[in-house]
Amino acid sequence: MKGLKNFVMQGNVIDLAVGVVIGGAFTALIGAFVANLIQPVINVFGGTNVNGLSFKIIDANEATRVDLGAVLSAVIAFLITAAVVYFVFVLPISSARKLDRKRRGLPEEEETAVSEDIVLLTEIRDALTAQRGGPVQPGGTTPQV
Repeated sequence: MKGLKNFVMQGNVIDLAVGVVIGGAFTALIGAFVANLIQPVINVFGGTNVNGLSFKIIDANEATRVDLGAVLSAVIAFLITAAVVYFVFVLPISSARKLDRKRRGLPEEEETAVSEDIVLLTEIRDALTAQRGGPVQPGGTTPQV
């Protein structure tokens, strides 16, 4: 029980819950925006067709309706959501982390981190090369003989 209490009190669970609630509200907001502003504009391209950019494969069967406007709206909703998440959350947090590292005098983070497996294999290779008596060049490459 103590472990569960510590986990809940760390804030991870609370942060996750807040994220889910905000995400749900944000999804509803984007859905309303797309359904009420974007979808009507897309339906204009359907001409005088009452259903916009949708059509039936078999006229007598409503279940065969293909709605291209709804698919386009979903793509637009996804792109809007992704852009907002990137520009409102990811970019500012990334910039804040860079500024914090710079303020504290820490080196900048590498863009692509090397996995522990690769680091370990590189160390083993370098140790074997040194054991054979061959020099190791910067970057861990051995000269070709």
